[in-house]
Amino acid sequence: MSKSKNLYQRADSFTKAAKAQGYPARSVFKLEEIDRRVRLFRPGQRVLDLGAAPGSWSMYAAQKIGPSGHLLAVDLSPIAVSLGPAARFSQGDALSLANEDLALFAPYDVVLSDMAPSTTGSKLADQARSFELFERAVKVAAALGVVPAPGAPALRPPGGAFVGKLFMGEDFTQARDAVRALFEEVKVIRPEGTRSSSFEVFLVGLRRKPAPPP
Repeated sequence: MSKSKNLYQRADSFTKAAKAQGYPARSVFKLEEIDRRVRLFRPGQRVLDLGAAPGSWSMYAAQKIGPSGHLLAVDLSPIAVSLGPAARFSQGDALSLANEDLALFAPYDVVLSDMAPSTTGSKLADQARSFELFERAVKVAAALGVVPAPGAPALRPPGGAFVGKLFMGEDFTQARDAVRALFEEVKVIRPEGTRSSSFEVFLVGLRRKPAPPP
């Protein structure tokens, strides 16, 4: 086992706090910080969570949208934790699932992607794979997210949002531009809970742009 893998297995303060609060992973605090900074969620929203296992992001989002909301969590791996009555889980690969398979609660107010590749030890290869996953998430957001009608005011905040994880690399500008094409505002956030050895960032798109006129 490599030294880097040992580092990621250490139970740091974020890991301990997540377990104490009933979450399966420390990643919940990344989403919590993003939500605090941009106000992603509100009761009654429809949320799609790509790369949801082990379930911390879905648990947090389900609590924020409440019983009047709807959440679809998708991952290759099963989720053992309860997500509540507002949520459904679909096991599968977001890269191969058709948009129709992800459309259970579409159109979505918020599309989340914490998808990450299984790391290979090659930084360039891992970044390329991360960009592929990120690009797929953006395309899903484009196809299944709520779109304001032409001439209508922007979606009531905080709806019409996207959050996607990306390993920082040469594809960053292309990834940011893809989000800019869909949303009025784009933020780059590296949450406090991100490990110092990680090169991940989160691109956040806010206020979906209206559909072009026919």
